[in-house]
Amino acid sequence: MNRFDRITAILIQLQSRKIVKAQDLAERFEISLRTVYRDMNTLAEAGVPIIGEAGIGYSIMEGYRLPPVMFTKEEARTFITAEKLMEKFTDPSTKSHYQSAMFKVKAVLKSTEKDLVEDMEQHIEIRQRYTLFNPTLNNTLEILLKSVAEKKVARIHYQTFASEEITERTIEPVGVYHENNYWYAIAYCLLRNSYRNFRTDRIIAIELTEKTFSQKHASLKEYLANVPTYDKLETVVIKVERHVMPYIQNQKYYYGFISEKRQGDKVEMTFLSAYLDAFSRWFMMFAEYGEIIQPASLTELLKQNICKISNHLNIS
Repeated sequence: MNRFDRITAILIQLQSRKIVKAQDLAERFEISLRTVYRDMNTLAEAGVPIIGEAGIGYSIMEGYRLPPVMFTKEEARTFITAEKLMEKFTDPSTKSHYQSAMFKVKAVLKSTEKDLVEDMEQHIEIRQRYTLFNPTLNNTLEILLKSVAEKKVARIHYQTFASEEITERTIEPVGVYHENNYWYAIAYCLLRNSYRNFRTDRIIAIELTEKTFSQKHASLKEYLANVPTYDKLETVVIKVERHVMPYIQNQKYYYGFISEKRQGDKVEMTFLSAYLDAFSRWFMMFAEYGEIIQPASLTELLKQNICKISNHLNIS
C-alpha cells in the first residue's frame, strides 16, 4: 500500500471509531510508530482536526466528516458476501437493520459498481442447516446485544435440552459468539449466581428490563481466552438413550461437548476431546445406554479399561 492510500485509510479508520491507538494503526498497516506519527502530522497539516492524547490515542474533532467514500470493486463484492451471511446467520431484526445500512452503502456506489453488485447477488448463496433462533422471536440477537451495550439485565425463558423444562432466568450478558452452527450467549445468571452458556435457539422469550447490571464483567474476549484450548483435539461422536440425558447434562461440558441432535429415542452427541482415556472412563458410567460412533480408538480404550477393571476385581 502506497503512502497516499495508507493515509486515506487511516483517516477513514479515525472516523469509524471514537479513539484509535497509534499501536493499532502500526499493526494494521505494518508500519513503525514513527511512521504513524508522521502520517498524523501530514493529516493535521492538510487541515484535518485531529486530537491526540498521550497514552490514549487519536480522535477527530466532533462534526468533521469525509466526502462520500468511493469503494473499489473488491470492496463492493465483499458487501454482498457479508449481506448473504447476515441474511442466514442473524435474527430478522438484525438482518433488517443491516439491509437498511446496505441501502445507504449502495447509494454511494458508482453505476459500474452497482451493476457489479446486482450481478454478484445472483452468484452467492449461504445454506444453513440449523435454526439459529426460536422461530417465534424476531429480535433475540438484537436484545442480547442491546443488553450488553446498555448494561441492562435481560429476562429470558429458556428451554433445556434434556428435560424440556422451561425456566425463567434473569441474566447479565457478557457477549455472543457463533460456533458449530449455533449462536451462544455467555451471561451471568442471577438464578444460578454463576456464568452460563445459553444457546439462542432455546431462548423461548426475551425482554430487556430497566434493571442495571449488578457487577462489572470481563469482556467476552477475556472470558473465552480463559477457556482451555488444546493443540490435538479429536472428534468424538456417541449416541445415548434420551432418558440418560438428565444425569450427564452438566458433566458433558467438562469433556468437550459441542452439539447434540435427537434421533428418535436417542441423542447423538458430538465432542472435541483432548483426552480420550478420560472420556472413555466417563462414558463407562452410562455405557449400557450408549454406543460409540467414532473414533474406533475410543472403543478400543473402553474395552481395555473394562478388562483392567475386570482383572482387578477378579471377575471372569
